Amino acid sequence: MLIEQLSIKNFKIHESTELTFSNNLNFIVGGNGQGKTSILEAIYFLCTTKGFKNLIDSEYVKFGNSAYEISATFAGESFHKSRIYFSNQESRRSYFLDGKGIFRASNIIGKFPVVLLTPEDHALTQGSPSERRKFVDSILSQSSDYYLDTLLDYNKILKQRSTLLSLIKEQPRNEYFSELEVWDDKLVSSGTIIIKKRTEFINEFVNYIDTAYNRIMPFDEKPGLVYSPFQDYTGEITEDVFRDRLGKRKSEEIRRGTNLTGPHRDDIVFDINGNNLKTFGSQGQHKTFQLALRFAQFYFMKDATGINPIFLLDDAFGELDKNRAQNISGYLNEVGQTFITMTDFSDYGLLADSVEKKIIYVEAGKTEVR
Repeated sequence: MLIEQLSIKNFKIHESTELTFSNNLNFIVGGNGQGKTSILEAIYFLCTTKGFKNLIDSEYVKFGNSAYEISATFAGESFHKSRIYFSNQESRRSYFLDGKGIFRASNIIGKFPVVLLTPEDHALTQGSPSERRKFVDSILSQSSDYYLDTLLDYNKILKQRSTLLSLIKEQPRNEYFSELEVWDDKLVSSGTIIIKKRTEFINEFVNYIDTAYNRIMPFDEKPGLVYSPFQDYTGEITEDVFRDRLGKRKSEEIRRGTNLTGPHRDDIVFDINGNNLKTFGSQGQHKTFQLALRFAQFYFMKDATGINPIFLLDDAFGELDKNRAQNISGYLNEVGQTFITMTDFSDYGLLADSVEKKIIYVEAGKTEVR
């Protein structure tokens, strides 16, 4: 998958930006606050229908304007034109693919596979379990329509069941308990599928992590991933097992008015040589693992979909030593189309040279190719 052309209008600091790209490395260089990350945000928006900065749409509109528009031409087995438009007056974001309105994000997710590496990736290895679940779900959702549909259904079930648990907590009526049994069945059915798919993924993904980790920093270290859906249970997760676990915590769920059992509560533990990375890992090991996760994601998605994902790296080289920087840049030459933001290009000599590259300088939302 390639992005051939990108257009940005009144998006963040950009008033009117038109760009074409290299099929390999694209370096986007500029100081902080000059608009280089906004280019990555625009690409990510078009690939996933959402941003990665957790802003509301009105916050993406350039100051003094009432709407933003971003569009791109994608080339793969066929050409596609994607466009996103948001107006403050309508307070609605619209997505268009080849001129036709798209009303479900699931119709876009996975169509333009993308991998994003940002400084916030420290949360993957050092943050809460929700960050690791989100990482796994993002990969599987882009790789499998079936998983995405199941996950969307599961989240809807959680919302409905949570509302019902709150009602029972306040007013325990018989009809509410009968309705809860129906939602229990739905939760068990979808939740068991998610757990099985995550388990299969982790068993396969660990090999991708091992390869990527040792490419970035070839030490005598063995990275690993451990997924235990129900922490005190090591057997196969079936619907009967799930239902049994759910039953054991039902009274507590009602007392607290919230969902306590299911894959939305799971964690994935990262380790090095069998030692929990979050607890015992050095800063260097954390950084290497974070980078390895994204390269492993790229190659897993490539193998799963048959499509080269677009690789976005926001300030990825800022905290790296010379060896890691050279190993990663050499790795990137094998990946495909990559977009890398940098504040300073003077240290480019630290990076492995590429066959084809484009350097785009950004200042106050204006771009220049030199």
